[in-house]
Amino acid sequence: MWKRRALILLVCVFTGLLSVSCGKEEGLKNGYYTAEMSEYSHGWKEYVTICVMENKIVSVEYNAENASGFIKSWDIAYMKNMNGITGTYPNKYTREYAAQLLENQSADNIDAVSGASSSGGNFVKLAAAVLENAKTGDTTVTVVE
Repeated sequence: MWKRRALILLVCVFTGLLSVSCGKEEGLKNGYYTAEMSEYSHGWKEYVTICVMENKIVSVEYNAENASGFIKSWDIAYMKNMNGITGTYPNKYTREYAAQLLENQSADNIDAVSGASSSGGNFVKLAAAVLENAKTGDTTVTVVE
């Protein structure tokens, strides 16, 4: 996972170096921004990572990992259990929330996904945190309560 994040960071940095800055003080700064929840919930810690280029979010990753770094969306047993109970599962709802942020370019007006409303609340908090960092260019990982 860290290799993937590093690769995305390198792409963002390289693209940012190639782009011409318009000198805007408002808006989002080119870079790679991550926020994560402060605590594990049911064994998983959620995170959101965005890549910004030319004042626009160009990619969003929303997921969770356990203490060993295993990604929640890859847990087939968890998926089958959750889908049977709620009608959704991590690989589905994380992509739905990420797509909304990418489309809206804002943490406002994120619609809750039925069966994943708790994760939706966390997603909105995480998205707001990464967007705040993107405004200032702060690339440190933000921990959200």
